[in-house]
Amino acid sequence: MTDRELDAAGITDPVLRAAYRHCRALNARHGRTYFLATRLLPVERRPAVHALYGFARWADDIVDSLAAGAGPAVRARALARLQTEMEEGLRRGGGDEPVVQALADTARRYGIDHAHFRDFMTAMRSDLVVSAYPTYADLNAYMHGSAAVIGLQMLPVLGTVVAREEAEPYAAALGVAFQLSNFLRDVGEDLDRGRVYLPADLLAGHGVDRELLAWSRATGRPDQRITSALREFEALTRGVYRAATPGIELLEPVARPCIRTAAVLYGGILDAVARDGWTVLHRRSVVRRRRRAVVAADGLVRVAAARLGARTGPGRRPPVRTDALPAVALAATSASGTAVRSPEEVA
Repeated sequence: MTDRELDAAGITDPVLRAAYRHCRALNARHGRTYFLATRLLPVERRPAVHALYGFARWADDIVDSLAAGAGPAVRARALARLQTEMEEGLRRGGGDEPVVQALADTARRYGIDHAHFRDFMTAMRSDLVVSAYPTYADLNAYMHGSAAVIGLQMLPVLGTVVAREEAEPYAAALGVAFQLSNFLRDVGEDLDRGRVYLPADLLAGHGVDRELLAWSRATGRPDQRITSALREFEALTRGVYRAATPGIELLEPVARPCIRTAAVLYGGILDAVARDGWTVLHRRSVVRRRRRAVVAADGLVRVAAARLGARTGPGRRPPVRTDALPAVALAATSASGTAVRSPEEVA
């Protein structure tokens, strides 16, 4: 399957093919949901998605999974080296690191704005020094680089039926929605790393602070105040999904099943957390295999329909009025972010 993807994408250089294979392996090993959704894309577009994921995964592993005992200074130096390699690779179209080789080639092929990669690296560096976010506005500023730009990087690969800038706010918002889902699922694991991504003011509104979270994590005992805060964060996250979902129809028809599947599966994390009784401090909630299989099967049906439609020559959709776009989606494209004060404001 890998050779078929590379051949379809016109990637012939042996070194570059090896770099893309490396990225695909990272995607398959670490990004099960992302990888499953990617399989629904036209075969020639998959290597680009693997490259984007592989680079992001490599940087994220430096932040979170470097050799045990590596302190912030060691991680910061490793990130600085990666950024230097990235900048050089984007400038001259290559590099020594496989993930950079594939990234640079993908950026060139699809005309991806290099600023998105720089913003991503800025967010990765902040994870070394920032351990909490006072408000959602603060968290949203961080998520511009850690999540919104991932959607913006993907958009040229997916293609749109409207001007790209019309689809960008939705793509950015969907990237944010995916990350918020992961934040909810990973509250316990992030706490072990010394980080709390749930906004402090949201927690405080329910009488929760870091100390209470740590107590619950250490003792395995639930607390209704924590459950209440998690429920509010879930409601906020669902609001971001609602804001982002209309953008799927702005993508090229052959790309929609991939992103729709990813949205359903990532949104399913919220359902899994609720199903498990909001015990994210004590266990990792996962979307069950049966559910994943059903969603994937639906995606395959949609792929077949989209390809049939492509052969019959569907027309372009009319532009969507961005002045009617929910504020949270527009905010996702801003480096500074705009506060979302309550779940109602993102509904």
